[in-house]
Amino acid sequence: MPVRHPEFDDRRDAGRRLAAALGRLAAAHPLVLALPRGGVPVAVPVAARLGADLDIVLVRKIGAPGRPEFGVGAIAEDGPPVFDRDTLAHLGITAGDLSGAVAAERAELERRVRRYRADRPAPDAAGRTVILVDDGLATGVTARAALRWLRDQAPRRTILAVPVCAPPAREAIAGDADAVIHLSSPPAFRAVGQWYRDFRQLTDSDVDAAMRGFAHT
Repeated sequence: MPVRHPEFDDRRDAGRRLAAALGRLAAAHPLVLALPRGGVPVAVPVAARLGADLDIVLVRKIGAPGRPEFGVGAIAEDGPPVFDRDTLAHLGITAGDLSGAVAAERAELERRVRRYRADRPAPDAAGRTVILVDDGLATGVTARAALRWLRDQAPRRTILAVPVCAPPAREAIAGDADAVIHLSSPPAFRAVGQWYRDFRQLTDSDVDAAMRGFAHT
């Protein structure tokens, strides 16, 4: 069986392609919100192409016991934890079993809020078309937490935009956004990183540099 080549060179390449797909979006001055860290370099060309404001929304994944990379839930900003109930049932655990992980991720979330936003308020999405951008959708749990946090901000419309997503995640999250835009939804999806040639881990400094670069465009 031939090996499937990655779809994207890196996150900026994915962002440029996603921006082209969103170029037909009919919305006056939308707000683009990136999910750090990986969503930021994807969101920069999207916001530039649409003439949008760019900001971030902070979300932390809650990992399964012994498998921190496997997301079973997430928390966004000051919102409550959001769990994938089917996955919890499959693993034979409850939300209460994850109280320690939730506390640790909330502490890291608060650190990132201070680090990325300092004294700035959270973005005001009220009455606006909001495009939430990440580098991919695996389980969809982090995006779901962000979308549910956004719902409390009373946006006019919410659009989730990702370069690549797992088909089950796309279907599961459809009810949390007004629209889900993606470039690829391959059936052989195992992880977001397999669809990028360069999927290196990003740092806080990378996020700062990307946001500064956008501010000077």
